[in-house]
Amino acid sequence: MALLSARAYSRLPTEQANRRTRNIDRRTTAQIVRLINAEDRRVPLAVAKVSGAIARGVDAIAASLGAGGSILFLGAGTSGRLAVLEAAECPPTFNTSRREIRAEIAGGPRSVFRAKEGAEDDPALGRRSVSKVRRGDVVVGVAASGVTPFVREALALARRKGAVAILVTSNGRPHGVKADIVIAPDVGPEVVTGSTRLKSGTAAKLVLNTLTTGAMIKIGKVYDHWMVDLKPSSRKLHLRAERITADLGRVPPARARALFRAAGGSVKLAVVMARQRLSAHEARKVLSCGGGSLRRALLEVV
Repeated sequence: MALLSARAYSRLPTEQANRRTRNIDRRTTAQIVRLINAEDRRVPLAVAKVSGAIARGVDAIAASLGAGGSILFLGAGTSGRLAVLEAAECPPTFNTSRREIRAEIAGGPRSVFRAKEGAEDDPALGRRSVSKVRRGDVVVGVAASGVTPFVREALALARRKGAVAILVTSNGRPHGVKADIVIAPDVGPEVVTGSTRLKSGTAAKLVLNTLTTGAMIKIGKVYDHWMVDLKPSSRKLHLRAERITADLGRVPPARARALFRAAGGSVKLAVVMARQRLSAHEARKVLSCGGGSLRRALLEVV
């Protein structure tokens, strides 16, 4: 894939000047803060306007995970760091495995902390990043400009391999992109021209949060508003799991702690044990018959 010309780059939405922040370097500190905040307020409104595309992405991810597929987030620079962050936050919140949710950043893990020059412009690295992708998987590429060779090449190859390709970008018209779903909130020019770690980065984080959270809700990892499939990997999460068990199981805290231990650290299992007065073995069968859905296991209308 050929690199864009200097003229083409200058025409990208992410490279345009922001008239509202002209002479920002001559403003007082308070004025600078207010200007940045005013620009940030535009971001959630822009994301809301592409909710239809985000919903399609949620359904694609949920369908893939439900069928045993995996999700790969990838990007370069700030976009790559956001991809890594999204993948890293899913296991403790939703108890996903490394196989189910993972991430690749251009330049490798070291690029999370220090930029690796030229990595984003290497299409070969993009192709390599999707080497483990299979038919039925989903690849979510994050690229503010929409033209990052690493991301574009990865998405193109992923599609050829039978995966669903999703592009999260701030460019509403990413020329020549090979993606099944394009999610492109129009956040407008950045406060500092071209600095896409600002509004574009914020928009991408909002979109990624919605994609993963929405998909996890769809596949039964959330009951009501509770994260019932969390992994109690810290004291905070362990205590949260016990509180959820007490609340949903309708039992006192002491009983919730005992049930949670008996359930081997599974909130879902502990709640079924509490509500239906079953042993861990019996509750596991009930939960399995419900496809892992707590709502179905409790015989509630979905």
